[in-house]
This record gives sequence, structure tokens and C-alpha cells, in this order.
Amino acid sequence: MRAHPTAFAWVDPNTSPWGEWENARIRRLARRLGYALYWPDPSALPLVDQVRAADVDAVIVPSPGHLNAIQLQALMCIVDVETATPRLSFARWATFPYQVGRA
Repeated sequence: MRAHPTAFAWVDPNTSPWGEWENARIRRLARRLGYALYWPDPSALPLVDQVRAADVDAVIVPSPGHLNAIQLQALMCIVDVETATPRLSFARWATFPYQVGRA
């Protein structure tokens, strides 16, 4: 991760016919949350591999429809996921699960 919180901007081109409008929503949310944005180049790599290589703290998408359930679960293993509309936050899974009775 970087010194300043960084987010991976993701707009699924197959889901969104309003590219610039979706990009503006991502920029607005990133600014509000204090993230610097990383805009990926088009790639054939799976989204989770692109995010891992970018070494970011979060992924910001315009809406949950830009991710399927498998992508969301895979991303939550390594980063937080933020959606602009509706405004949702999906925190990354804990690396070490909390154990009751352990100090």
C-alpha cells in the first residue's frame, strides 16, 4: 500500500453505457473519502489480479452491478470495496479471525 490512501477506479464497460458520468461519480466519492485514484489501462487480466498488482487500499465502483458476487468476494480478501450509488462500503475480510477467550 502507498503512503496516501489509494483507490482503484473500476467501471465495467459491459455494464455501463454512461462512461463519463460513472467516472465523475467515482471521482466525487474518492475525493469525499480521501482517496487518490488509480485508473487502470484496459487489460485482459481478471479484476482481482489487476487490483493486487496496483497495490491499492480500496476499489471504487459506480454501483454494485459493476461486480459479480465472485469478484466482490475475491476483492474483499485484499481491499475494501466502495460503491457510489447506492452508497455502500464492503470492508475487507480480516486476515486473522478474532478468537473468543484469547488475549
